[in-house]
Amino acid sequence: MIKKTSACLAALMLFGGPAFAQSADSGRLLASNCFQCHGTNGRPSVSGFDRLAGASSSEIYSELKEMQGKTVGNDIMKVHARGYTDTQLRAIATYFAAQR
Repeated sequence: MIKKTSACLAALMLFGGPAFAQSADSGRLLASNCFQCHGTNGRPSVSGFDRLAGASSSEIYSELKEMQGKTVGNDIMKVHARGYTDTQLRAIATYFAAQR
């Protein structure tokens, strides 16, 4: 039993890293639509846009979900947010939360 557990843990450690890296890369790729306004690393170079770098991923995700559900107005963020699945929104939120 201990050998099986050790083997499983070793496999997770060996193959889990690339899976995490792939997730981080996909978050960056998905977030690329946000870069023009919010900056490549979540630090906008122009005033008037929210800084996303270092905010909690749950806060960013909640804001995106709120924008996704808006029914009035022609807010560009509403349009962008509706183009993503929940999994993609979480990846974007995780990417920006990891930026410093």
